[in-house]
Amino acid sequence: MITLHERNGLPNFAAEDALPVIDVHHHLWDLASGHYPWLQDEYHEDFFLGDYHTLRQDFLPEQFLALTKRQRLIGTVHVEAERARDQQLAETLWLERVHARCGFPNAIIGHAWFDRDDSEEILAAQAARPLVRGIRSKPVTSASPDVSVAGAHGTMQDPKWLEGFSRLARYGLSWDLRVPPWHLLEAAEVAAMFPQIQIALNHTGFAWDRSEQGMHRWRKGLEALAAQPNVHIKVSEFGLKNSPWRYEDNRVVVTTALEIFGVQRCMFASNFPVAGLRASYDTIADGVARMIAPMGRAAQEAVFAGNAQRFYRIDLR
Repeated sequence: MITLHERNGLPNFAAEDALPVIDVHHHLWDLASGHYPWLQDEYHEDFFLGDYHTLRQDFLPEQFLALTKRQRLIGTVHVEAERARDQQLAETLWLERVHARCGFPNAIIGHAWFDRDDSEEILAAQAARPLVRGIRSKPVTSASPDVSVAGAHGTMQDPKWLEGFSRLARYGLSWDLRVPPWHLLEAAEVAAMFPQIQIALNHTGFAWDRSEQGMHRWRKGLEALAAQPNVHIKVSEFGLKNSPWRYEDNRVVVTTALEIFGVQRCMFASNFPVAGLRASYDTIADGVARMIAPMGRAAQEAVFAGNAQRFYRIDLR
């Protein structure tokens, strides 16, 4: 199976028996062609991985390919990178040009607000693009589990937000769900309300709090979401703000997600270049493959490629 590197005339250094990989969550940005406020304007001291100054520069397809040259990368899914919200469709169109030149990304998760007056217009425009498979739109959330914003404008209980969310079904789009772990139970309620909408939980539900209490809350959230058959989970982003990337600690997160969701609803994702603040691409990809290895080769292939190809309807021909 031809890799993205070979498609671009580049050497691929993956081992002969390496797993085929479809990375279902990465980002690209060209700061000259688009405006990314979080990268170009005000710096956010509360960023979930800490200091991100090194991200505040271009991250182009060539750089992504250089970082993945030891992986048998056969496809990718690009997730919206918080480009300025008046450039939502422009980001998609730029990614289409990247695909035409480089052969990836093979699917796009665009952005559209669910609670704005132009929600349906933007959703329709995104859905009309051939590579768009879903939308990532972050609901309003609280800063900590001790604070509730339930019912406020833009939250997952807001009737206008729910009305906009429901339109995903009309356009055949999935939802990339990204919320802190203390909002997972609320997200499960939304999944139950709209069983026809496919949902991909980002970043393994953010197991940020590795204390017994924190892991209990996170696990309960995952169990509630997994009870809804329309929810898959992206096995990604185990980075912590004040800790290095530790294999054994993160193995618990991965194996718990697999236990709860089952092999057929888990998908490998890198979250690069953001995850690169804590570990290399190879450290993450090889680490996750090793964590899943006791489950057998078929399980590894499902998590690293097969499930993604099915969920995001990726054509690799």
